[in-house]
Amino acid sequence: MFVVNLIEKRPLAGCRQDQDRGVGMRISDVLRGKGSEVATVAPGIGVDELVAVLAERNVGALVVVDGGAVVGIVSERDVARGLHEHGAAVLGLRVADVMTSPVLGCAPDDSVDSLAATMTERRIRHLPVLDGGDLVGIVSIGDVVKSHISQLEASRDQLESYIAQG
Repeated sequence: MFVVNLIEKRPLAGCRQDQDRGVGMRISDVLRGKGSEVATVAPGIGVDELVAVLAERNVGALVVVDGGAVVGIVSERDVARGLHEHGAAVLGLRVADVMTSPVLGCAPDDSVDSLAATMTERRIRHLPVLDGGDLVGIVSIGDVVKSHISQLEASRDQLESYIAQG
């Protein structure tokens, strides 16, 4: 089954860092709003169990952790690819057989804009967030879009206030 809030002890390859860290929202801001709960699975569980966990948790991906270390990420897309390759037999495979590895991760101080660019360029929908080697959250493309919408709404409100004062 899955475990919540496991810690990863080795750094992962990260997403693109911004040169100017003083501009825009950070991943830490996104995590403050959504929380830092991370559902994880072991690489040895069956894909049939994985599908049940994805459905029960209503999530699109889970971080794969083995002995405290992040070893992969497994998503609905990985299951679909496995289904294409193996047919219904995919349900008898293990998570390790279908997961994506190595994992691309990001840090809490990465900007939301740089993460959006990385996710778009690499066609990634979920990234684990690591802080000093510790797994502290997961960010989805939906979280990034929500953050951008919030930023746009705040800018609009400021402009409307400025115009009303003029």
